[in-house]
Amino acid sequence: MLVAVLTYVGYGVLTLFGYLRDFMRQWKIEKCQNATEREEQKDFVPLYQDFENFYNRNLYMRIRDSWNRPICSVPGAKVDMMERVSHDYNWTFTYTGRVIKDIINMGSYNYLGFAQKTGPCQEAAAKVLSQYGAGVCSTRQEMGNLDKHEELEKLVARFLGVESAMAYGMGFATNSMNIPALVGKGCLILSDELNHASLVLGARLSGATIRIFKHNNMQSLEKLLKDAIVHGQPRTRRPWKKILILVEGIYSMEGSIVRLPEVIALKKKYKSYLYLDEAHSIGALGPSGRGVVDYFGLNPEDVDVMMGTFTKSFGAAGGYIGGKKELIDYLRTYSHSAAYATSMSPPVVEQIITSVKCIMGEDGTTIGRARVQQLAENTRYFRRRLKEMGFIIYGNEDSPVVPLMLYMPAKIGAFGREMLKRNIGVVVVGFPATPIIESRARFCLSAAHTKEMLDTVSLSSCLPSAHNIKNVYIPLKRKCMIISENFFFPAITIPVLV
Repeated sequence: MLVAVLTYVGYGVLTLFGYLRDFMRQWKIEKCQNATEREEQKDFVPLYQDFENFYNRNLYMRIRDSWNRPICSVPGAKVDMMERVSHDYNWTFTYTGRVIKDIINMGSYNYLGFAQKTGPCQEAAAKVLSQYGAGVCSTRQEMGNLDKHEELEKLVARFLGVESAMAYGMGFATNSMNIPALVGKGCLILSDELNHASLVLGARLSGATIRIFKHNNMQSLEKLLKDAIVHGQPRTRRPWKKILILVEGIYSMEGSIVRLPEVIALKKKYKSYLYLDEAHSIGALGPSGRGVVDYFGLNPEDVDVMMGTFTKSFGAAGGYIGGKKELIDYLRTYSHSAAYATSMSPPVVEQIITSVKCIMGEDGTTIGRARVQQLAENTRYFRRRLKEMGFIIYGNEDSPVVPLMLYMPAKIGAFGREMLKRNIGVVVVGFPATPIIESRARFCLSAAHTKEMLDTVSLSSCLPSAHNIKNVYIPLKRKCMIISENFFFPAITIPVLV
């Protein structure tokens, strides 16, 4: 409760300073005038709502340097980053020409470590590049269907344990363009409140009625299912044509794993359909890396639509949908992604084929299985280390997405900068991507991380516990304490970053 109150106070202080800075800008007292409206643009239609614009210029700009950091290497266990500086309070950046080498990469979804510039996957992709070229420049339904695409889809279907599968060139579009093909007017979508933006967009584009249930809360989901069956459609009270449940395997901002056995039980009980997004769980969960279905030891046939991406565990690009042959044949005909999107690049397809075969052991080695096991070990080890140090972390014990709670808005930028000083790249997240009182840092584990790397990140000498990210005592004789640039708090015992 105290943390929530102090977090709101922090945002309140920042907001007051924001209004003060706006007032000072009007009188040209503020040093940085980039946020001032130009004379020739005063009759333009605003691009943002008034408060959104206020938030961007007075809160986001303070810590803008914590995001969009340009890298210049393969995003593997370590990464090289181009150094940049700002001379106008983060409104613009200039590059110094210096490259910061060997930053421990805790921000990429490189779960199984296939994002690398050498190895069998890269050799196979280079060979296919010389044979097929870089792209197809056509849709699958016209002249863009290659034998490699068909090989990939058969392999993915076998990997998932389903009848058929279809591959797409973009993970986001796999959700946003296929959900409208599955449901429409007169249908009901029941969506987890923390579902990814691609699922939300697909649901909205479908024209179906959308109802939200609490995150991973089976009582909330069952109540919505009961109400949907009892009351039917609004006004007409006719039965819904179709009820589709949308969930994710691993929720990328929470690190939580869907309670899939219970979801399947409810789906069967109320005769609805289940759409499972395994973008973050495929390859990262289960004894054989087959995702959350494998993790719980369930039958893949119990999931009507199995969706996933190739961008995380497989070090490539694109997405897939797996299920019954009738479903996939239907999507080949009616999906916008199938009809209008350009086919996947052949080298990317080969990267996926090689990595999937490696995971399945069809390359004649045990490298894939070893990577799956290494990721699980790294995940449990790193989570245990953070807990031992007293940090508050979210998510399931087996989830490679590890959110570390920061809470205070001033900690967001300070944490990211302090980590970068120690050659550690980490994602920091705040409102509106998270609830206003739940700002956090997000660590993404990889099988490519060594124990030494994880120790470097987690040891108190490197993780900014030395800079009091945890509870500290601020001496009362000091009137105020600088927490972040231009952000002050009264002297008091609270969790702050100094």
